[in-house]
Amino acid sequence: MSLPLAVLRPEPGNAATAQAIEAIGRRAIRLPLFRIVQLPWGAPTAGAHDALILTSANAVRQAGAALSSYAALPVHAVGAATAAAARAAGLRVVATGDADGQALLDAAAQAGVRRALLLTARDRAVGRHPVLSAVRAVYASEAMADVDPAMLAGSVALVHSRRAALRLAELVADRRAIAAAAIAPAVAAALGDGWRAIAIAGRPDDGGVVAAAAALAERLAHD
Repeated sequence: MSLPLAVLRPEPGNAATAQAIEAIGRRAIRLPLFRIVQLPWGAPTAGAHDALILTSANAVRQAGAALSSYAALPVHAVGAATAAAARAAGLRVVATGDADGQALLDAAAQAGVRRALLLTARDRAVGRHPVLSAVRAVYASEAMADVDPAMLAGSVALVHSRRAALRLAELVADRRAIAAAAIAPAVAAALGDGWRAIAIAGRPDDGGVVAAAAALAERLAHD
């Protein structure tokens, strides 16, 4: 029997990933390590910027009514999910990155962006770049206090961020019974050593993590 896949990302992404896992006939363990909290923020004047940078769909969901004031700005988004959320909010997406925030900002610079506004999380991987003229934290990802790591024994945990990797490593005392599928090499590195096995997604998005976790679960079930 294949190992269950444990989804650690916060809602609403947790439910979406779990449903994708169940759609391919596998069992999902829903164990979010964080919850998303909206933050108050001061919205800069749209005219002071030549682009809007979005590195997470959560930034779109949590920005609130002020987001509509940037409808005229071209949007550079990381990943298809963020781009889809931006379009649903009435924004104009001109570029969708398939790597991370740093790569997206580098690509925006090559495209001629010089005064971008970044809407992001309070704890973020990227906060400075030559193309950015303003950064606003519109949400926070807060650690859940009531997580039971014993639920992860015998599973493959899906790790979507470096912060989730660090939190998982902090929570789990005995890593030998837990495997992990990381969204990127840097996230795998943040997990540290001692896990039953670690796989890295072939592409840095949710679908890539699900595919890597499912393949790892299948391999471990036959070891």
